[in-house]
Amino acid sequence: MGLLGKLVKFLLGPCLKPTTTGGDSESLGPYGVSAVTVGDSALALDLFNFEITSQVPEGLSQHVVSSKKAQANWYRKLVEAWREAQPPPRTAEEEARLVIQTLNRQQKAVEGLLAFYGLPLPHAVVEVPAKLPTSWPQGVQFEFQTLPVDARAVADGDGLAVYVSTADPTESSRVPNEVQMAAVQRAKARAKKNYTKADELHKKITDAGYRVLNIQNEEILARKCRIRLRGIDAPENEMPYGQEAKQELVRLLEGKCLRVLVYGEDQFERTVADLHCNGIFVQEELLKKGAAWHYAAYDQRPEFARWEKEARRRRVGLWASSNPEKPWEWRKHRRGGRS
Repeated sequence: MGLLGKLVKFLLGPCLKPTTTGGDSESLGPYGVSAVTVGDSALALDLFNFEITSQVPEGLSQHVVSSKKAQANWYRKLVEAWREAQPPPRTAEEEARLVIQTLNRQQKAVEGLLAFYGLPLPHAVVEVPAKLPTSWPQGVQFEFQTLPVDARAVADGDGLAVYVSTADPTESSRVPNEVQMAAVQRAKARAKKNYTKADELHKKITDAGYRVLNIQNEEILARKCRIRLRGIDAPENEMPYGQEAKQELVRLLEGKCLRVLVYGEDQFERTVADLHCNGIFVQEELLKKGAAWHYAAYDQRPEFARWEKEARRRRVGLWASSNPEKPWEWRKHRRGGRS
């Protein structure tokens, strides 16, 4: 018996045997157990069986459309996540959270598995705030991961829109019920080839700040988030070097998933954040390339001043000009009616 099997046997004991409970039949998973009783043990048993046989449970395909190979890959990830969990899940909510966190970019897999085991749906799982990592800069409130960035969503050299999967643990509990319902109804409408109805429902979703994205042939419900990079100010698009600064940001981010460290919101309700991409600190890269100024009025980090000074010395990017106009002064002049 493997490590996971011993752990399951020790923790769950007699609960491993599927049990029929009373109550509303709609709340029961395929094993006849509810999320509030021993529904979580059914997943533990299946993970134990998968570790031994490499076989996914019969009946799962009624809840998901992915291939057996894809299903097996999910269970491998879940087995590993269960092993690493300290302590291992003991409640339905903890099991649901493990599934969401392990398969956080595969919305249909998450929803199918939760339905199969009768576990709480993502919006019903309340996340426990994590302890702030010591590696976060001072002032960071939380972080999240984005879906791949669309180049068309980059507005200028220091701002863009990103999408965050609602299966992400930081998002799952915040999705409005009406958005969840619209997404489910849209999927049903598309399955019936009622595309007019599906488009109407998608408009309802987008009006609420969400969108259904197709990523690697999988539809993902995601929230739109507008981001303003903290501590830098790039030339506006209409300014000299404005388009070059924008393209530099596109080059860095297009098609990539981002790690977003959030400080708060600005007066335009944009998320003010640090961005990290494939191990690169985006603001550092932009400052060193001369694609932005250090915005010292709002961020006094000494390394930002140092990176700008380095670009000035090398006369790269906007610093190739002998006297580039500061973006904040340009905006002030525009507001005052000056060209």
